[in-house]
Amino acid sequence: MVIQEIQEYASIRTKARAYLCYIMSRNIATLKLDDNINENLEKQLKSLQKSIPQAEVLYVIDTNGIQVIDNVSKNSKLHGKRKGYDRSERAYYYRTFKEHRCVLTDPYPSLESNNMVVTSSFPIYDEENNLLFIICVDIQIKNILKMILPSSINSLFGKFSKSVYTAFSIALALVALLLFVKAIGSFLGLGLDIKSIDINEMFKATILLTLSLAIFDLVKAIFEEEVLGKEKEDGSGDGHQTMIRFLGSIIIALSIEALMLVFKFAITQPEKLASAVYLIFGVTALMIGLSIYIKVNKIEK
Repeated sequence: MVIQEIQEYASIRTKARAYLCYIMSRNIATLKLDDNINENLEKQLKSLQKSIPQAEVLYVIDTNGIQVIDNVSKNSKLHGKRKGYDRSERAYYYRTFKEHRCVLTDPYPSLESNNMVVTSSFPIYDEENNLLFIICVDIQIKNILKMILPSSINSLFGKFSKSVYTAFSIALALVALLLFVKAIGSFLGLGLDIKSIDINEMFKATILLTLSLAIFDLVKAIFEEEVLGKEKEDGSGDGHQTMIRFLGSIIIALSIEALMLVFKFAITQPEKLASAVYLIFGVTALMIGLSIYIKVNKIEK
């Protein structure tokens, strides 16, 4: 699930950064830099917390990466801690320090809660453009998806979709299992007497096994992509993996069927060999079409 969340985050990262930086700049612009700076910073964080209620933790670090006030958080286990903690090795510190602008990090495990979070950091400068502080906001990746992408995998519709895909996967898996059992039953029904074995029954059993394998591979593709959120394979582009895997399974199944028909017609009905050849041409056309589909999606990526 985390992999799919990271993929969705990558697609909305620019929009998320623009939104969070706007909210932070609007709130931080009124910060008063006087003798009560720590008190003002704490008030600022509490005000910012109201504007970003999804925030897990808010804190402030100085130019050396040292946290200057305690955490501000709705979670009592995280609130009021970490003052004086050295965060100079964190990506959000040196990126903000180097780029002189608001940044949004890649997802990473939080030191505070061990949740997968992203950090939005906003620099504060004095009148002479000297960096004074960096205000940081940690947000769990699932919460930022809900903020920016309401139709994400963690939304109500996203959870419903996963439930539907799970149900279809189970149903198709049962179909594949029934076909497998039927094929095994056909094989066992042939007995051990090789002379009495009907070649047509062997072909039927092989067809059932091949179809069972194709359906199972489709179930595997659907469940991994839509339910588990498995990462796409390198070089596949943005094409839908279920489509690619399904067509691949169909091509394999039809190739086996074509090979079987060639042997069957060669033995029993040579005049029908042309039908097997036509099926081979159809399989070749499917392979060419699938190759073009993958190539086009790879180029567009």
